[in-house]
Amino acid sequence: MANPMPAQTLADILRDEGLTVVEVGTWRTHNRNHKGPWGPVHGVMIHHTVTSGTQRTVDICRTGYSGLPGPLCHGVIAKDGTVYLVGYGRANHAGSGDGDVLRAVIAETPALPADNEANTDGNRHFYGFECENLGDGKDPWPDVQLEAIERASAAICRWHRWGPRSVIGHLEWQPGKVDPRGFAMDDVRDRIADRLAVDPEPEQPPKTPPVQGGSYTVEKGDTLSAIGRKLDVPWADIATANSIKAPYTIRPGQKLKIPSKTTAKPPAAPKPPPRPVVDLSRLVAAAKADPPKRGTPVSYYGVKTVEQALVKEGLLGPSLADGHFGTATRTAYASWQRRCGYSGKDADGIPGATSLKKLAARRGFTVTA
Repeated sequence: MANPMPAQTLADILRDEGLTVVEVGTWRTHNRNHKGPWGPVHGVMIHHTVTSGTQRTVDICRTGYSGLPGPLCHGVIAKDGTVYLVGYGRANHAGSGDGDVLRAVIAETPALPADNEANTDGNRHFYGFECENLGDGKDPWPDVQLEAIERASAAICRWHRWGPRSVIGHLEWQPGKVDPRGFAMDDVRDRIADRLAVDPEPEQPPKTPPVQGGSYTVEKGDTLSAIGRKLDVPWADIATANSIKAPYTIRPGQKLKIPSKTTAKPPAAPKPPPRPVVDLSRLVAAAKADPPKRGTPVSYYGVKTVEQALVKEGLLGPSLADGHFGTATRTAYASWQRRCGYSGKDADGIPGATSLKKLAARRGFTVTA
């Protein structure tokens, strides 16, 4: 089960992905939560707006219209690739859809079932992006807008540790819907897979003899994953042969060397960094005595490691992770304790062994007594 990330975290990860983000009004608290729950979340849903003009589109998606009050999504992706955040929480974007599709999204199966039922509340379970487009099949999708869809979806998937199969179109969810129209969702998922450096589908046994070397000219809409499937060569081998590294971007007209499956070497897996170690007793001492004892480096207590973990959980602002277990850190840790099921004096912001070990298990550090 995945809880929605904090609103500010969404803005931060989109900017970290290289997107221009505009925060519209009080978007963090603009939602339909009084009509039903928001979460657990399981994926990202892409729509087109059937509108033209960015400002008009943003206004409609924020306020809604007669019979369907806003917000109509969490973010609007404009023609120029700018992301406008208009709401956060439950939003009127997905509607009722097929529960079989939701189960397939959760399982990240290679193929979605047909959306032939409307028996599941999608507004509860999906982040939604409305993309500025008339949806008539003629209105173009600029490359910068498609890239913004890719980047926004990948940022959310990366934060939740989802794969590209967690991103679907409205037409794949609700019977009778056609959006987004003008591009294929499989192509979008391929692009997201390249950005996340994972293959969206497990490698299948070859149906034809493998390509033995040669070259390939990139066409519009190509991704490394798609080329690899077309030529029956692992996409990672193609990336290695052409010195292409994350985020694995290719461009139309680019000439790629296609290696033999028998000779290509896969990219070497990077060695994992050593796990930080946090000393529980000294961390507690630091939490009870801010600032720490003069002359003792804060890393001695493991304060920075714990603060960075709280930032990743969306409980502490990055600017407040300063290496001192002060009021802000204690407040954030108390929130983590409440998330672990503690209350009252047991959620006082002073780390305990159980809550700290749970945080360590999620965020990759080691706790010593």
